[in-house]
Amino acid sequence: MKPRTLAWTAAATAATAALGGAATEPRSAWYLRLRKPDWQPPAAVFPVVWTALYADIAVTSAVALDRAAAIDSAAALDGSGSNDDLGAGPGAAGRRRELLSYQRALALNLVLNAAWSWFFWRSRKPWLAAAEAGLLTASSADLVRRTHRLDRAAGVSLAPYAAWCGFATVLSAAIARLNPPRKG
Repeated sequence: MKPRTLAWTAAATAATAALGGAATEPRSAWYLRLRKPDWQPPAAVFPVVWTALYADIAVTSAVALDRAAAIDSAAALDGSGSNDDLGAGPGAAGRRRELLSYQRALALNLVLNAAWSWFFWRSRKPWLAAAEAGLLTASSADLVRRTHRLDRAAGVSLAPYAAWCGFATVLSAAIARLNPPRKG
């Protein structure tokens, strides 16, 4: 993996963490009053898990992006223009689309990742946050699929991120269910 690519993905994930963190208020009176499921992990678990997952996203995405770029460069050098399993179409143009598609999927995923905190903590709308977490989970599973397609080991390494997002969706929905909106 190239240092420049890792610097880009690390900066993107750090920005995501900072944006989400800016909205997060686990000691707010509102959050402390919420009913939570018995199986919710202790508060200390979340920053540890998210730090590891953000590092994982940065590294695995850098590996995948460099792999996609290397495939694109190799195709340009050999001029094959042949169909292969990467890319939406034949040759270098399809591989270039694959690279751009991965970049867009990663950017969307990071936006969804940061947005959850704003829906839950700032908007104080647990059902909206749960729905958004479902979108994040789908996006994360798609990112794992795309990463695996480019580099199998990186895709396997990224799988815990999608699993954790699935857990976060279930937890968000449980909190929403335990705290129905007040009428009136």
